[in-house]
Amino acid sequence: MICATDMTSGLASESVMLDIEVDRSLLDVLYRGRLMELRDRAEVEGFSKTGSVEVLRARLIQHLVLGEMDLSWEGIQSLTHKEAGAVLKVFGIKSSGSHKERRQRLWLHLNFDSRRLSVEHLADMERDELHELCLRLELPLTGTRTVLMGHVAGVLTSQGRGWGRIKRSLWRSGIPDAKAEAPKDEVVEEEDEVLKVDIAEEAFEEASPIAVLEDARDLIVKDLDKTDSEVQGALLTIGARVEELERMIGSILRGHSGNWGSTEEGLLLRLAERRGWPLDSEEVRSRVISVATNIAESKGASIGEGVRTRIDAAATMTRVRERMQYAETLIEDD
Repeated sequence: MICATDMTSGLASESVMLDIEVDRSLLDVLYRGRLMELRDRAEVEGFSKTGSVEVLRARLIQHLVLGEMDLSWEGIQSLTHKEAGAVLKVFGIKSSGSHKERRQRLWLHLNFDSRRLSVEHLADMERDELHELCLRLELPLTGTRTVLMGHVAGVLTSQGRGWGRIKRSLWRSGIPDAKAEAPKDEVVEEEDEVLKVDIAEEAFEEASPIAVLEDARDLIVKDLDKTDSEVQGALLTIGARVEELERMIGSILRGHSGNWGSTEEGLLLRLAERRGWPLDSEEVRSRVISVATNIAESKGASIGEGVRTRIDAAATMTRVRERMQYAETLIEDD
């Protein structure tokens, strides 16, 4: 066990003193953990094992590494500027910015999946949901639904990819020299585990666990009743072919050295279209890509900057403003 000052010194040049202790070896294991490994760890520890790999990672770091800290919204508000930065470093995400930006980023990271809470998804939220987001993000609470949506969109755009996913260097290599501080038997166990993961990466076509396929099927047909009949039919068709989707992903990963990004996403869509999958709707294509990325991640793929994560801030804000203006005209007409 070491002080957070020592742990963060390897992650950033500026050390920050916190009255907490951090298990460096445990944190290293959580940084490098894959989806199924983190799920197993969560089950053993008695925590929920739902969510993406990054949601699970954040949950385990919060409870196992920083378990004695109050990281509720109120607890986050009580952190000083330097304390908030130190905690962000422990979670392996961006730690710079103003005091308010750090609080916002930490709260988002602990409470949302960055793939589910995006600017594009705000239009589907009710006013009460947007009001709650504004409250937690310390934003103005008055105004119409579209005004509140604009406030939240501004924060999500400015925060960018600073939350929701640990830094790639930590995911790949963990904390330098962390194993040297672990007990000898623990080091051997971790080395065996890493070896098994490396072997698994060479066998991407191995069938995914049933739980992964069930999660994929659930995500594809989520909120089915909110879509039109044509989209419903397409999603139900694809939901029944999840096993085929999983096999295509495995083949692509094997041929692309285990990498998954925009190139692989495009290839998957082309393969699926050749097989007659109903992918005319942008909603359907988006869901297929989202689910495919989750499956690729569970297989141990190296996730790159896919088309869904590359958001042009200016273009995004323009779209949000257009939606807001259109909504305001509807309100005026009423």
